[in-house]
Amino acid sequence: MTAWELDVRSRKSARYATGVAVVCVVLFVVLGAALRSSATGVYFRAIDQIAMAGIGLALGGGVMLLTRPRLRAGEDGVLVRNAFGERRVDWDLVRGLSFPDGAAWARIELPDDEYIPVMAIQSNDREHAVEAVRSFRALEARYATTGE
Repeated sequence: MTAWELDVRSRKSARYATGVAVVCVVLFVVLGAALRSSATGVYFRAIDQIAMAGIGLALGGGVMLLTRPRLRAGEDGVLVRNAFGERRVDWDLVRGLSFPDGAAWARIELPDDEYIPVMAIQSNDREHAVEAVRSFRALEARYATTGE
């Protein structure tokens, strides 16, 4: 088990995503409950109401994927988890952490002009993002070797 010296998650995006997910679920459950009493001339059954609630749960679950991003770093390397995947990188492959102008999130630079987006460090987190970048760069200075 690796002891991670840095563990970063986005703060604002996770809060916003949780709020939007709750609104989606509540909205679709209320709409589903209101289907029976609709005067549209269409007959809705219980299965239609359940399906509406299911759609709300599916949308809420999809939005909650935005709470997954995390960056972990330690002596053994860097672990980047974004909404749909996770990737581990050894320090000898890391060429830096950059935050391009206008970018929503940071990225880890790799050899051959490749990079890994780091959704855990987002520009809307402001000071939290600055501190995360500083902490990462301090660990990079300690553990990374330039493979060039």
